[in-house]
Amino acid sequence: WDALLRQYVRSSGQVDYQSFKTELTALNAYLDHLAKHPVQSDWSRSEKMAYWINAYNAYTVKLIVDNYPLKSITDLHGGKPWDVKWIKLGDKTYSLNNIENDILRPTYKDARIHFAVNCAARSCPPLLNRAWTAANLEGNFERQARAFINNRQYNQIGSQAISISKIFDWYGGDFGNLIGYLNKYSKIQIDAKATVGYMEYDWRLNE
Repeated sequence: WDALLRQYVRSSGQVDYQSFKTELTALNAYLDHLAKHPVQSDWSRSEKMAYWINAYNAYTVKLIVDNYPLKSITDLHGGKPWDVKWIKLGDKTYSLNNIENDILRPTYKDARIHFAVNCAARSCPPLLNRAWTAANLEGNFERQARAFINNRQYNQIGSQAISISKIFDWYGGDFGNLIGYLNKYSKIQIDAKATVGYMEYDWRLNE
């Protein structure tokens, strides 16, 4: 998975799905490995989080590659591809929403998860071109959060007014005091009374 990401995902997060199609054997072998080695209770918190993030991202890539070419992930399954249960890991079957909203978010309560999972759309936080591991989890969380928040493609930040990703609207509860959260990472310090607006979400494929 790490080798595939390094080869077919740019540092900016664009994915070469056309070339990924030529690597279906390798991708399927990785998914098979995930399926045969589900999360174990004695794994560390970081090992479990890395497993679920990799699973979410790899199965999303698989979904796109299996249906490529297409313009948007929302073209699949009546616009609700995240609700379809098709991901078999161990003896359970999950949807992408199960992984993100029933496991990752409520179990680990770390808002930086939103900068780690990628939904194959241009407005999603970029897909990291490395596999997540227990060892790199914390460093990648911090890098991804800082890079996303300070990238004007996703968030336009000024001291008195901000226009930010819809992710901060949809999942507002995960971030607590929003301006306080953004100020942990933003290069520009935002006033507590700044005007907050949200950017339109671009669902076109992240290629």
